[in-house]
Amino acid sequence: MIKKLRILLVLVSLSLTLGLMSNTYSRYIADATGDLKVLFAKWQILVNETDITNNSSATIHFVPIIEENEFVTNNTIAPSSKGYFDIAIDPSNVEVSFNYTITLDLLNEDMPDLMITKYAILNNTYLEGDEVQTETLTTNSITGTLQYDNSQENFQFEPFTIRVYFEWYEGENETMDDEADSIIGQKAATEDTSLQIKTTIHFEQKLN
Repeated sequence: MIKKLRILLVLVSLSLTLGLMSNTYSRYIADATGDLKVLFAKWQILVNETDITNNSSATIHFVPIIEENEFVTNNTIAPSSKGYFDIAIDPSNVEVSFNYTITLDLLNEDMPDLMITKYAILNNTYLEGDEVQTETLTTNSITGTLQYDNSQENFQFEPFTIRVYFEWYEGENETMDDEADSIIGQKAATEDTSLQIKTTIHFEQKLN
């Protein structure tokens, strides 16, 4: 009888001990929370000081510069006139490589001798009067790629300007004869006629 009682006490003690151990181990609880923060690459492009990344499209008016001609009124064009306009691009707040496409559409369809002839890319250090390296425009588009350079600490794109040249061609291979040229001048005397070039500028992140 005493032996059975001892065994029973041992079992009860063992149960209590296991229970206490279980309760003790159940208190080992750990919680943790973590925050992940990665900055988004910047994407803001200014064209002639207008932020074009806030809207799906923007309208910008470019100011043409007409070369002085002692035989033609200032800021107007006539046969043999030449000029240009500047597209100033500021991608200094961009942190990805990107492609750009500039499409130029001359809307004066009745004037085949009025043409866009060439373009130049002017860097941020260009000063008016510096020598300009031009490229003949064989299509109506200007394309380029700017590559972000991760090898440079705090790399930043520099603003640049694309200068587009146009002229009212007068020479051996001209299409319009003197009569056709004169009709344009006569229209200008009675109507609000002007050189019109539609410029579409597209920027797109370069993925590979």
